[in-house]
Amino acid sequence: MKTKVLVIDDSALMRSLLAEMINSAADMEVVGAAPDAPTAREMIKALNPDVLTLDVQMPKMDGLEFLERLMRLRPMPVVMVSAYTEAGSETTLRSLELGAVDFIGKPRADGGQSMEDYAEELVDKIRAAKTARLRKNPAASVGLTTATAAPAATPTRPLPTAGRSSGGRIIFVGASTGGTEAIKQLLSGIPADCPPILVVQHMPESFTASFARRLDSLCAPKVIEAQGNEKLESGTVYIAPGHSHLQLRRAANGYVTELLQTPPVNRHRPAVDVLFDSAAALVGRNAIGVILTGMGKDGAQGLLRMRNAGARTFGQDEATCVVYGMPREAFLIGAVEEQASLDDLARRVLAAVAR
Repeated sequence: MKTKVLVIDDSALMRSLLAEMINSAADMEVVGAAPDAPTAREMIKALNPDVLTLDVQMPKMDGLEFLERLMRLRPMPVVMVSAYTEAGSETTLRSLELGAVDFIGKPRADGGQSMEDYAEELVDKIRAAKTARLRKNPAASVGLTTATAAPAATPTRPLPTAGRSSGGRIIFVGASTGGTEAIKQLLSGIPADCPPILVVQHMPESFTASFARRLDSLCAPKVIEAQGNEKLESGTVYIAPGHSHLQLRRAANGYVTELLQTPPVNRHRPAVDVLFDSAAALVGRNAIGVILTGMGKDGAQGLLRMRNAGARTFGQDEATCVVYGMPREAFLIGAVEEQASLDDLARRVLAAVAR
């Protein structure tokens, strides 16, 4: 049976373009296209779609308000379609907090991506969304919208608990679909004096800086978007920028970040495998690898190489993944030493740091 998709966008041109791309997939059909939230609400009732694609900026009711109401009253898989702008990235991150499964930027003629590649990415995200585990969202459950949600408070920096015994450890994290919220939850359990943490989250370049700023406002460690040539410091989390692979390079007094604009790996740049491979090659038994929710298999082979080099390796369990793809692939090939729920991963990682 084909996946039924409802396209919601105020632009007739965009509705037509997205519908054409989705209908080109043999296992999908667009059952309706709505120009605004009230029309979409009636179409959902009448057509019972499996997945929605949702524009953020619409007349009558914006996409975030519609999403908040939808996830509270009739939760279903949603892929956000967002503009490649700073404002668009902030709004997209908020939509993921409200329960959207994934997002994709709007197709652009100057985006450096062919329409064929964009269509393939779009349908892949819709496929993953259909089978995704919907996350119950605290903000949505109490009826908070973007306008009413309280701003993030500056985090209280906890007393040191990890740094004194970290022993030169470095933590490496990879994620994709569902990863923005998973990374946020993982880092919320990490103290301010943690070992250096390097993170690859599959995300376009216009979104990673906003993601880093958002995490920095919520988490105890300092969180920055990696710029390249930074000396690794304890208490700092380095987010791979969306335009480059992130890896390590040895320096006279430790390690520095290195950015590479080499071709995509596993169809991704940044790729988790590139980061994990550098961990295996340079850090060895002092590395700790964590693979989180996401579709595909990026990071699985790199995590296996990390484990074979003596690193401790952890995978998010199926029950708490939005999409149990990357962690599953890693587990099946023996790359994961321990599987754990998202709630328990930070504790287990800190225990590995202290060993």
